[in-house]
Amino acid sequence: MGTENLDKIFNPKRIAVIGASDEEGSVGAKLIRNLVGVGYTGVVYPVNPFRPTVQGITAYPSVTKIPWQIDLAVIATPAHTVPQIVEECGKAGVAGAIIISAGFRETGKEGEALENKILELKNKYGMRIIGPNSLGIMRPKIKLNATFANKTATSGRIAFISQSAALCASVLDWASEANIGFSAVVSTGSMIDVDLGDLIDYFGNDVQTRSIILYIECVTDARKFMSASRGFARAKPIVVVKAGRFPESAEATVSHIGALCGEDAIYDAAFRRAGIVRVEAINDLFSCAEALAMQSNPKGPNLTIITNAGGPSIIATDCLIARGGRLSQLSSETVQALRNALPLYCRAANPIDILEEATVDRFRKVMEICFKDPNSDGFLIVYTPQGAANPLATAKMIIELSKQTTKPVLASFIGEGDCRKARQLLQKNNIPAFSTPEQAVSTFMYMYSYTQNLELLYQTPEEFPVELTIPAFLKEILRRAFSEGRKVLTQPESLQFLEAYQIPTIKTMTARTPDEAEVVASALGYPVVMKALSPQITHKSKAESVILNVWSPAEVKMFFNELAEKVKSYSSEAEFQGVVIQPMVRKRGYELLIGSKKDPQFGAVIVFGMGGVATELLQDVSIGLPPLNQVLARRLMEKTKIYQLSALSGFRPNFKLLEEILVKFSQLVMDFPEIKEIDVNPLLVDENSAVAVDARIVIETEKMLHEIQPHEHLVIAPYPKKYVTRWTLKNGIPVVLRPIKPEDESLLSELYCSLSEETMRLRFFQVFKEVPHKTLTRYCNIDYDREIAIVAEMQKDKRNIIGVALLTLEPGGKRGEFAVVVGDQWQGLGLGSKLIDYIIEIGGDMRLKTVYGYIISNNSKMINMCAKKGFKIQPFDSELSIATLELS
Repeated sequence: MGTENLDKIFNPKRIAVIGASDEEGSVGAKLIRNLVGVGYTGVVYPVNPFRPTVQGITAYPSVTKIPWQIDLAVIATPAHTVPQIVEECGKAGVAGAIIISAGFRETGKEGEALENKILELKNKYGMRIIGPNSLGIMRPKIKLNATFANKTATSGRIAFISQSAALCASVLDWASEANIGFSAVVSTGSMIDVDLGDLIDYFGNDVQTRSIILYIECVTDARKFMSASRGFARAKPIVVVKAGRFPESAEATVSHIGALCGEDAIYDAAFRRAGIVRVEAINDLFSCAEALAMQSNPKGPNLTIITNAGGPSIIATDCLIARGGRLSQLSSETVQALRNALPLYCRAANPIDILEEATVDRFRKVMEICFKDPNSDGFLIVYTPQGAANPLATAKMIIELSKQTTKPVLASFIGEGDCRKARQLLQKNNIPAFSTPEQAVSTFMYMYSYTQNLELLYQTPEEFPVELTIPAFLKEILRRAFSEGRKVLTQPESLQFLEAYQIPTIKTMTARTPDEAEVVASALGYPVVMKALSPQITHKSKAESVILNVWSPAEVKMFFNELAEKVKSYSSEAEFQGVVIQPMVRKRGYELLIGSKKDPQFGAVIVFGMGGVATELLQDVSIGLPPLNQVLARRLMEKTKIYQLSALSGFRPNFKLLEEILVKFSQLVMDFPEIKEIDVNPLLVDENSAVAVDARIVIETEKMLHEIQPHEHLVIAPYPKKYVTRWTLKNGIPVVLRPIKPEDESLLSELYCSLSEETMRLRFFQVFKEVPHKTLTRYCNIDYDREIAIVAEMQKDKRNIIGVALLTLEPGGKRGEFAVVVGDQWQGLGLGSKLIDYIIEIGGDMRLKTVYGYIISNNSKMINMCAKKGFKIQPFDSELSIATLELS
């Protein structure tokens, strides 16, 4: 349901508190106390069937007896009563509810049955529900505190969303001392309805919210979460603490939240892909969120440290290097300017120690010089109260000078008293200030992490040719294996999948008898490798069923029989079906691994790293989420030690070829939801080539193959191939209508640059000279769950995009806004009309109820065209009309 009716929860006019009480210390009493007499301008109605009044306010026996329309019901009654109360709320037309009560799925099957009943009623009446097990919600700007917490949040620009009610209450205590304000505080509880994706969508659109911070124990609807996060990470920083990093703590979250958590490395990969910053501690959440809201993002990890104390600067440097950052290599001009400005005994190198005698003026001179340094990505001023510079005067100078640079400036004032006041002054003036240099450095590196994650959303990848049709014979291999009751495909079957996707694969043949083996080995050429073929043996090296360097026909026959014996001795149930024979690869190179597995939360993930027999021991792997493109493939590789070591060793594998292999492998994984695991190990790579030597595919057996839906295993919507079609312009020129891709940026830029001022004004309601890269990537690198852009591509002399239609869905997926533009020289050929028709068709396929678009009121051609297609045309304001079409 997206954000539908969430306004009734976060901006209610009338609230019913069901379970309101006079009993001191009870949840019902605290809820009334926090809602009444605190400045909230709405009306609060206590509901208690046993009392005529609660805390001096008229009480009602049931929500159905309240004579006014209620927006929000806050329910704090025993668990077994909640379904009946939810039904009463539904009958009374209550749009939103917060269930404070505990005692549901975390208690076992009876509690789970209560939840299921609540869900059934929620769907019946179209309600939105937060909880159960929720502390409640706060909206400080409107003085709404629908919680039983002892502290009330102050107003600010951060939305804090927590899966732990206890942590929520503790954070409110801490934030009040730290003078941190919130646009909202939400305790999600068990999330039977409103979940993290819904809340990110809501606060992503909330004008009061500048950044979103999350405490997460597990993600329930990963696809919705990823879609919402990717949708808003560009505009509003999303910062997360994820509990359950290690198996022991993840097990503890099972009883606490009632759901299993996925592997921590997969959460890491998901956060990176969504543009989310992950931090390690609760206090980092707020430091990072505030810093990102106050300052620009660093473009690189190079930090310049200016200090009046050597010790703290060394600590800061250690922390910076440990977190993957670097000290800026100051330019020769910067170093010379520092030498001219500082006494001879001061160090004109980074970190710049201007000594304890430093005055405010010395700080000023050094900062003015460093702010001009081209190699610095950010600045940290570390102050200790030991010398001539007064802390408050130093803080005022930093505030003044920070306006001279667009790069981030952070400060660490170590100490209390005036240092605390200086930190508060800096914070009020948008300079992140910390009591320790480690906190400041950590925040700088988190800010850089945000920069890196956004690059994944903004970088334009190179295009690799990927086959769009799924080879039918591979589906037949899966059907045969499934009918035979096999979970694991044979090595030759597995390698056929790679070959079909044009991933370089070693020539592989099978032999059922010693004589066949001799013929096959001679055909391949000696030396060869022989491997036992047995459905029961998937890891051949563990069963010692691989023989290398076989040089002659006599050895082939001898080793054939030896492998047969090894299979029998490995397991009495193992069936020997012959041998697999491959040429012996003798080239120098790296043994790498590429693979995929299905995670319970995030579906199919892709793994890249060090391969060979030591894979599990070394554990040098990186994880990504499909679909991959060239940029994402490169980033996946860069995360591994093998990539970093190859850069140092001078012997570099062909990374460009590896990028292409990973993109093709990603397409294979997307095309086959039937695959549970796939393991290509080793993939041998040198400077010029790559070849897959072995592969293993495990297939799903819990479902019948026909029950597995395409793309059900993906949390990021893949390229919608079904919308690729051909069409012919009125002048006979054929065009391809297809969804846009990230690789289309240059083609889209050419179209926009070719538009006349009039066409540009009619489409964008303004005229601009050029379209910036970030705007172009925003149009090209889209989430196909949330929007679709259809381009008309002409391939006459060269590839050109000659028209674009965009359909953007509102949260909730019931309405979508469309826009269309056709290049000037291609107007009048029916393309604009066709693009609108196609967008309407796609809108119907996406189950939209309404499609609408804004049109400049004097654009009579567009208005007439829409009217003929059944759109209702109405004035929107003095300059615009709105065209609306009801699809169902």
